[in-house]
Amino acid sequence: MKEDILHQIGSISRALDSIANIEFKEMDLSRGQYLYLVRIKQNPGIISDHLAQILNVDRTSAFRSISKLEKQNLITKQKDDENKKIRHLYTTQLGEQLAKKIEAENAYSNQKVLSGLNKSQIQQLKEILATVEKNAKTEWQLVKNGGKREY
Repeated sequence: MKEDILHQIGSISRALDSIANIEFKEMDLSRGQYLYLVRIKQNPGIISDHLAQILNVDRTSAFRSISKLEKQNLITKQKDDENKKIRHLYTTQLGEQLAKKIEAENAYSNQKVLSGLNKSQIQQLKEILATVEKNAKTEWQLVKNGGKREY
């Protein structure tokens, strides 16, 4: 039963990701970069380590995507006033415009995939998925930090 649920969650995620990758290709964003851009817009001044945690990716993957966004002039890095090793991330004007388009697509996709559900069902789904997400993040942290899972 659990595998069937994870299969469905994965299928939904892959379908929406594929749609986004096709639609955002014209924005010259490669796979997944749109996630980084929107999170930076939503969290001005975020640092790369925190962004990696939010997206559940390793720091190396985050660094690569952030570097690409910076080369495309979609984000900027600014040094921290106190700790010169820390770089805060901000969207540029162009990045802000693209992020708004991405957010509009996300709202549209949410509306489409939730059609046929009433408000109560949507709220239940949100609560259930929040628990599933929390559990997945716990497992990700365990494995990322060298822990072993017993099957």
